[in-house]
Amino acid sequence: MRLSSLAKQEAFLIVALVTALLGYMFEHTILELGKTAALVAAVVFVAVIIMVSTRVAHHAEVLAHKVGDPYGTMILTLSAVAVEVLILAIMMGTTSSPTLVRDTIYSAVMLDINGILGLAALLGGLRHGEQPYNDDSSRTYGVMILTAMGISMIVPEFIPPDRWHYYSAFTIGAMIALYGVFLKMQVGPHSYFFSYTYPRAKTPGAKPNAEQDAEQESAKLSIAIILAGVIIIGVLAEFMSAFMNSGLEGSGAPPALMAAVVAAISAAPEILTAMRAALRNRMQSVVNIAMGASLSTVILTVPVMEGIALYTGQPFIMAMSPVQTVMVAITLIAAAINLNDGHTNAIEGMTHFVLFATFIMLTGLGV
Repeated sequence: MRLSSLAKQEAFLIVALVTALLGYMFEHTILELGKTAALVAAVVFVAVIIMVSTRVAHHAEVLAHKVGDPYGTMILTLSAVAVEVLILAIMMGTTSSPTLVRDTIYSAVMLDINGILGLAALLGGLRHGEQPYNDDSSRTYGVMILTAMGISMIVPEFIPPDRWHYYSAFTIGAMIALYGVFLKMQVGPHSYFFSYTYPRAKTPGAKPNAEQDAEQESAKLSIAIILAGVIIIGVLAEFMSAFMNSGLEGSGAPPALMAAVVAAISAAPEILTAMRAALRNRMQSVVNIAMGASLSTVILTVPVMEGIALYTGQPFIMAMSPVQTVMVAITLIAAAINLNDGHTNAIEGMTHFVLFATFIMLTGLGV
């Protein structure tokens, strides 16, 4: 691929590099201008981070298309979780909120299951009626999300404060064990749990060698851009965090707002991918993206953040608040009922979307 053509395709990354350079040059100047300037700068950086994350997701989709489900959606969700963990780790260094990790994971689950899955099932149901998928996947995802969140975000409420580090170490081991078994199932002998055979109009013939070589080159380029994109996001997140902390300080904004922003940034590319899949009547991809992203967020973010807590000796508040616990319980019960028959429809999508609207209202009220 010619350099000029590549630069045109990856214009978002070039804009992001320029934005990062401007942030480095004018960070202190912007902060000295006051809260309004800092908040405007934070919004700009959030928008640029989302632009970069869409390119990361695009190239994850390119790889996903080559390997197919369930590997494809696994690549997409892992890239989103990598972005989320990176932003969280950076923001933890600039914020004093002890609930940021908990609120981000909670927000991500609400956004993935109720927002992405709800809207996709609603729009797809209105266009196609009932949409089929493999119900083995939804049941597997659901029980693992329930177990992971129960262990890491409900049980900690009952752990004595002087023994938090013992349970923190246990949580790390438990999450790694859960993900190890899940990964073996997803890519091993039970990979059919997470795939669905759609009718195909025709079977493509063998590809010529030149086309195979081009695909291999494209895959290498996609991997390189994904890695570069994640690094750029990390740099941008550092500036975004500083601007957002300064802009929101003393504003009375809900404490969970920053967590919702982090969750929205990481989920933005998944939303677009899921909507396209639903409108194409490919609900299995939606289930894999929404439920898989929720599971990956909990099962991968928790051990990384708990590891940071053990290293620094400063525990995070991981136990969910009562209203968060109730919302998660309602969400997982609704998902267990709705995703139990191998078909989704607009009514099921609407129930989850109303739960997502409730989450937005509660966040706005600061509850």
